[in-house]
Amino acid sequence: MRKLVRFIITHAIALGIGFALGIYLLPILTAPPGPDAAMLEEKAQEAIYSVELTRDLRGNDFVHWGEGTFSVTPTQIIHEGKLAPGPDYKLYLVPEFVEHEDEFEPIKASAIQLGDVKTFDGLILDIPEGVDIEAYNTILIWCEAFGEFITAAQYR
Repeated sequence: MRKLVRFIITHAIALGIGFALGIYLLPILTAPPGPDAAMLEEKAQEAIYSVELTRDLRGNDFVHWGEGTFSVTPTQIIHEGKLAPGPDYKLYLVPEFVEHEDEFEPIKASAIQLGDVKTFDGLILDIPEGVDIEAYNTILIWCEAFGEFITAAQYR
């Protein structure tokens, strides 16, 4: 009986670890290639706002970070750089700068989700018609699956 209990416990732990790794690694393995550097640079030239990302925000750690530059045009947000890979990332515009999930969660209802982040080495995301970028001042990447802050930058 003891061997059976130990067998069930060890295999349940292994299954749990495998499942967690699958959730984390699947988006990385299936991620489409990011836009090429020339396209990112060309799009970024139209920016009315540009801001550098730093890896020293309160919500950053070795698996939640972003680096590079966000550029905001009237119709698109461009990220030139790298994001820590992970599942279910969303890009939000936020009306005030936040640097940790405990700051974002209370104001998430006032933020606007612009779309999915499916690449981790640069992105171009269209701003939906009717979204006023002047009503916000911060770009934030958020992991919906785990409720984790990835990175943010205040563009104005």
